[in-house]
Amino acid sequence: MQKINTFLWFDDQAEEAAEFYTSVFGNSRVLDVQHYGDTGPGKPGSVMLVTFELEGQSFMALNGGPEFPFTEAVSLYVDCVSQEEVDDLWAKLTAGGGSEGSCGWLKDKYGLSWQIVPRALTELLRDPDSEKAGRAMQAMLGMKKIDIPALRHAAGE
Repeated sequence: MQKINTFLWFDDQAEEAAEFYTSVFGNSRVLDVQHYGDTGPGKPGSVMLVTFELEGQSFMALNGGPEFPFTEAVSLYVDCVSQEEVDDLWAKLTAGGGSEGSCGWLKDKYGLSWQIVPRALTELLRDPDSEKAGRAMQAMLGMKKIDIPALRHAAGE
């Protein structure tokens, strides 16, 4: 087990969410499902905790009830190598009730925030030509899903 894990609190969809996330990302799998016992606090036999991996990173998902919904204060950042990867992940993660945000951010159908970021954006924003980097930043600020060709055009490439 990795020393530090991302721990996600769900109302009652932990197993469903883990199965969804592992279907979206390659190199991913559900590792363990634990159930509530007779002492609760959940209904005996219902799913309590799901441990899963996404691209080799370990996550834990708890069915803890509705007290603590997700907010944008925490998001999962995904480094994408191509526009095709951005498009694919964007479509899958917004499907079924997810929503688009600004600047490459989205919420999935469970309310978890994701940043779907092409590596090209990071490279453009780090460009030593500050005017070029600034043009890329301005273009990105007007986007929902990041569009690499539009970024490159705005930057003057």
